[in-house]
Amino acid sequence: MTFNDDSNIGNSRVRRRGRSTGLAVGGGGIGIVAIFLLSQLLGFDLSGILGGGGDAGGTAPEDAALSECQTGADANESVDCRMAGALLSLDDYWIEAAPAIGVKFREPDFILFDGATTTGCGNATSAVGPFYCPPDETIYIDTTFYDTLRERFGASGGPLAELYVVAHEYGHHIQQAAGFFEGTDRSDTGPGSDAIRLEVQADCFAGAWVRGASETEDESGTPYLEPVTPQQIQDALSAASAVGDDRIQESAGGGVNPETWTHGSSEQRQRWFMAGYDNGPGACDTFAVGADQL
Repeated sequence: MTFNDDSNIGNSRVRRRGRSTGLAVGGGGIGIVAIFLLSQLLGFDLSGILGGGGDAGGTAPEDAALSECQTGADANESVDCRMAGALLSLDDYWIEAAPAIGVKFREPDFILFDGATTTGCGNATSAVGPFYCPPDETIYIDTTFYDTLRERFGASGGPLAELYVVAHEYGHHIQQAAGFFEGTDRSDTGPGSDAIRLEVQADCFAGAWVRGASETEDESGTPYLEPVTPQQIQDALSAASAVGDDRIQESAGGGVNPETWTHGSSEQRQRWFMAGYDNGPGACDTFAVGADQL
């Protein structure tokens, strides 16, 4: 999606950790398919990989505001500023949409990091990809992941593909606010598992935001984003497909084994994204359908 050049994103809560520039760098350790596959199999329960992936500094690092990100024009030029603008739009959407589905809204935090960082879940490296940490209610993204999404997993790219990732992680925050994490078994895998239901529900929440994003506004009433185009929807669906369990297993060179899935197939992730886009967050109760409908 394209930001309106005149929209105000200067009050975003996104913070940068361990980086001095607003420009994303290419390549990096997240290109290691085997490690990324492991993170996908673990889902957002990072206990099996956090703490073992390098020194994140020992003490909590100082976070810096994205002072260069002031307008929608900045968001259209810089991936970091797109993250800043996305968070504001998501906040504006969910402050009304969450209560409508019975969820008491509260804002998540958002950290952009480079290489490794400390979190409320432990130490993390870029190898785990973007993730949401429930204990500190924070979204963590190393934006070099977007290069991997295109180069390793064949996503078409584009701004909405990047924003879809943010909206998916924000969807996990809505689940946290709703208490879903406490009432589900995230250790189970395979068709019908709670892990897959959580992941495709986050995709559905992402789709719901995309439909309403052009109606979200800054403090002066200027829309953050222009209306979504059909090509941008295809970019988001391409990203959803690229992180399907079957696609990742194929990319890793192994066979496709649905019994190990924790995030859902490419088809499932695309279908639930469109369910949210077409029908809003009220259509995202993935726990109300049977395994054959998931």
